[in-house]
Order: sequence, then C-alpha cells, then structure tokens
Amino acid sequence: MDIQLNDILEMKKPHPCGKEGCKKFLVLRIGMDFRLRCEGCGHEVMLPRSKAEKNIRHVIRN
Repeated sequence: MDIQLNDILEMKKPHPCGKEGCKKFLVLRIGMDFRLRCEGCGHEVMLPRSKAEKNIRHVIRN
C-alpha cells in the first residue's frame, strides 16, 4: 500500500476521543510503524504497519 507523509487516512474504526469518534488520522511517520495524529483531538498514536494497513478504508492525498 502506498502511504506518504501528510496523507490523511480514514480508518474503519473511530478514535475514542471527545469529537464523536473521529476516523481521520494524519500520517506523521512511516516505517515499520506508523505515527498517526487524530484529526479530532490531536492525540498521536503509534501503530504497527500491518495493523494500520488492515484498518485503512480510504487514503486522502494532500
């Protein structure tokens, strides 16, 4: 899967933040792990590449 920095990923499941479960995440780092920032609350999470790629629904290019 072709993911680049500053892409916005729409995931299958929402982040359990206060913004009614935002599903969009900004890509901050790519490698064996992805560092993603929730577009709703700004919380940053690290996910293994395999888990992140399974949960991606759409990739929005910037």
